Amino acid sequence: MLQLSVLRDQTDFVLAGLAKKGYATGPADVAAILGLDQRRRALQTSHDAAQAEANELARQIGGLMKAGDKTGAEPLKARTVELKQHTQAAATELAQVEKEQQQLLYKLPNLPHASVPEGRHAADNETIREHGTKPELGPEAQPHWDLIKKYDIIDFELGNKITGAGFPVYKGQGARLQRALINFFLDEARAAGYTEMQPPILVNEASGYGTGNLPDKDGQMYHDAKDDLYLIPTAEVPLTNIYRDEIIPVEKLPVRITGHTPCFRREAGSWGADVRGLNRLHQFDKIEIVQITQPENSYAALEIMLAHVEGLLQKLELPYRILRLCGGDMSFTSALTYDFEVWSAAQGRWLEVSSVSNFETFQANRLKCRYKVEGGKTQLLHTLNGSALALPRIVAALLENNQTSEGIELPAALHSYCGFSKIG
Repeated sequence: MLQLSVLRDQTDFVLAGLAKKGYATGPADVAAILGLDQRRRALQTSHDAAQAEANELARQIGGLMKAGDKTGAEPLKARTVELKQHTQAAATELAQVEKEQQQLLYKLPNLPHASVPEGRHAADNETIREHGTKPELGPEAQPHWDLIKKYDIIDFELGNKITGAGFPVYKGQGARLQRALINFFLDEARAAGYTEMQPPILVNEASGYGTGNLPDKDGQMYHDAKDDLYLIPTAEVPLTNIYRDEIIPVEKLPVRITGHTPCFRREAGSWGADVRGLNRLHQFDKIEIVQITQPENSYAALEIMLAHVEGLLQKLELPYRILRLCGGDMSFTSALTYDFEVWSAAQGRWLEVSSVSNFETFQANRLKCRYKVEGGKTQLLHTLNGSALALPRIVAALLENNQTSEGIELPAALHSYCGFSKIG
């Protein structure tokens, strides 16, 4: 959530940032928020003045009563009744104004970092670098949705029978490959200094608001109305919310945590060739890395996280490229996002497998996640997160890029984790 002081003091800067993100109603929403802020401050001033007057009258009434002057105290008592009614009315209106202002603030996306390129669509994203050689497959090469049937390692029809479309069942070597990738990614994260956590996969509404998933992604999250709990779209939500309403000691910064969870996304309206097979699922596994650090250190931390994800893809021997997302293609919460895409040889296209983002103070302001600076004052921290990595499209690329006439050869980094070097 944007800080109200920034909206007041840097209004033009905020409007320019919202425009870069393609937020069309920015001018109207910011004007409404600032109008409500003026009303809120006026109400607060009036409330405080009436309360101060009431306190002074109470002191005077006490003195008069002690002196036995009940007659002199009566008009003062009448005035205190008026003041009480005034403060109650002001407090009621103040609460309503603050609620309305908060809801409007929740609607505003984060402001983009200065390095974010202009643009509205994925075609406007900036390629930072590309690594690896794209494999050249023969005419007999198959896409992963045919390979999984050939080797009987993932069953979409069975998942559809049990649950519905987008909930596959992993079988045999497919299940073992999933477990191998999860363990490999977690071990790599721990070796890089991240503390492993196993968080809940259901979160409350406060957690959804804390990371900015609510109200922005309300329609995309699975919701249990009876208990008012949400299935997580990513481990970022529970992991980051560990530090909601916390003042983190400086000596414990930066926070570096990782976790594996299933992730659940409704993906309403998704269909077509681009979402076939493992390309887009309603349930999938992902390892997340999260950092929380001082503002002056956050962009250095972002570079470290980028290097970590690069290292994983290099060990998996997958060709990849890194994109800096343009303003219109970034998430609601992000100030700067880099996407990693791997080359899918049989599909002949790039598949997104990771987003690594710096949210600056946007999430921390919602979470009230702070630290103490010199002098004892508290300051908002910066939060960052990244996929390291999401499994479905990694599996798709591994199957397609490494297919041979004798089976699917797996990269050496996975051999000990899988207990086999080849599928088939």
